[in-house]
Amino acid sequence: MTSDTPAAPPLPPALARAVERWAGHLAHELARSPRTVQAYTADVRSLLTWLHAHHGVASPADVELEMLRAWLAARHADGAGRSSMARWTASVRGFFGWAAATGMIGTDPSLRLAAPKRGRHLPDVVPADAVRTLLDDLADRARAGGEDARGAALAARDRALLELLYATGARVAELAGADVDDVDRTRRVLTVVGKGDKQRSVPFGVPADDALELWLRRRPVLAGPGGGPALFLGSRGGRIDVREIRRVVERELGAVPDTAARGPHALRHSAATHLVDGGADLRTVQELLGHSSVASTQIYTHVSVDRLGAVYRQAHPRA
Repeated sequence: MTSDTPAAPPLPPALARAVERWAGHLAHELARSPRTVQAYTADVRSLLTWLHAHHGVASPADVELEMLRAWLAARHADGAGRSSMARWTASVRGFFGWAAATGMIGTDPSLRLAAPKRGRHLPDVVPADAVRTLLDDLADRARAGGEDARGAALAARDRALLELLYATGARVAELAGADVDDVDRTRRVLTVVGKGDKQRSVPFGVPADDALELWLRRRPVLAGPGGGPALFLGSRGGRIDVREIRRVVERELGAVPDTAARGPHALRHSAATHLVDGGADLRTVQELLGHSSVASTQIYTHVSVDRLGAVYRQAHPRA
């Protein structure tokens, strides 16, 4: 099978070696994931290919700040968005910072390379009434069970997944990595391991506890040799992975009208927003979500203020 897209021209040896060494640094010294290493090296390889073609660059030491700015300008002219420009800038600065630190180049040409400011993106949120309706419907389906024991177990699992995601605001990977012993149903607390291997305990309410009780009773029906201590199991009996959780949540949220919110992160956003709407202080929400900085949590005040403004403009006679 052939492709009509021409292959990218090979990089000069000095540039190719530099990219290869940087990839090794990312993978082995910084322990970045294979996907992250691939994304960062692809960004830098794209830059160096462009610099070689347009400026004759044959070595990292040949690169100057104005060349980097010209490359970003070309990408902007091609219609690149803010988030892509910001990621490329981060990749380039990481590469040249490393090259300077290792003595590959004398000075870092990217030091004054400014990333474009990201526009503020307010997360999509599922209205509280819609979440309640969705979870009540899941509860009815799970309790109904039916004659198919496997189908009943999956229904109980899916309900418990959504209840816990919304109740705790946990990240999807945190829930996928949780074990049965991480649940303390007496105190109604779930212990998860978040970013940077930081452990935190998050509370959940009675509806989530009811959902867990039903799921844990039916869990043996799904359990396979690879399930081990996993709190949630995939359809094949092993520990559930984030892709299966996403499919479940996207399927259920897809039936919710009047919202663009999709995926597990939408439930995390919704939980945080509803907490702020209900009067929770930012420090509490920060701790619940596992944010390292309260600045990451402040977006939920923006969401709430924007919603308040929309309601005011709709309802107040002199708005």
